Amino acid sequence: MSTPLTEAKIFSCTQSRGLAEKIAASYGSELGNVITSTYSDGEYQPSFEESVRGARLFIIGSTNPGADNLMEMLLMLDAAKRASARHITAVMPYFGWARQDRKDKPRVPIAAKMIASILETAGATRIITMDLHADQIQGFFEKPVDHLFASTVFLPYLKSLNLNDLTIASPDMGGSKRAYAYSRALESDVVICYKQREKANVISHMELIGDVTGKNVVLVDDMVDTAGTLTRAADLMMERGALSVRAICTHPVLSGDAYERVEKSKLQELIVTDSIPLRKKCDKIRVVSCADLFADVMQRVHGNRSISSKFLM
Repeated sequence: MSTPLTEAKIFSCTQSRGLAEKIAASYGSELGNVITSTYSDGEYQPSFEESVRGARLFIIGSTNPGADNLMEMLLMLDAAKRASARHITAVMPYFGWARQDRKDKPRVPIAAKMIASILETAGATRIITMDLHADQIQGFFEKPVDHLFASTVFLPYLKSLNLNDLTIASPDMGGSKRAYAYSRALESDVVICYKQREKANVISHMELIGDVTGKNVVLVDDMVDTAGTLTRAADLMMERGALSVRAICTHPVLSGDAYERVEKSKLQELIVTDSIPLRKKCDKIRVVSCADLFADVMQRVHGNRSISSKFLM
């Protein structure tokens, strides 16, 4: 005889509160009561103010650096485990530290693998995330990982623009697979930017592979950090005869002078999700919410139903 499903409980880390409220509303539930106490030296302690014994928990929180966001997620996972929650799902719209997914030079860490191990040790029994920087990061986990694609929310928006002579572009060679997937869905051409870096976040040279003359170009990437690559690519494509350049980037990290770069660039629009809350307003940035996507997948996971229909690419 099967055990009836208990009601799932949804909790939020501090920095993802806005997105978590949208997810909970779409799910048809309310956020659980969790209080975070902070000591004078900056140490903090989350506390579940309701029983979670035997329940399925969804803990929502992106782990974008600095380390406070990751640490809060780990503390909440540990608290849930010690409170005897039956299933603990870490819902991480943005999985931070994912760019360190391999040793690209001697004597450096593989941070993505380390974070995966720590999350599982803290108590996560399942991970739900979106647009990992590298697909193989799923293999760093021993627990199930549901890797969602932001194309589920981006493609309807792009189609609504009704752009003629559409061309999908990748800002670097590493994103070519993602660009080709979008081009198949939109039945468009593909171009690729080839770039060389002096060091992290600093580009020394960029060249365009393909023709964008008379095209409406959409750059596709998993994240935008300093916006140096995107804005330089947009300028290059306009110089090569493009009619317009937009960019869709799942995770708006937008560090340093990124907002100013976007504002001054030749990008017509930067479309992002709300996986990370924006730090300031920018007229060129449009946010498309991923809340409904996560809420639907969470309902399917709780009901032990297939989520394969949510993978558009």
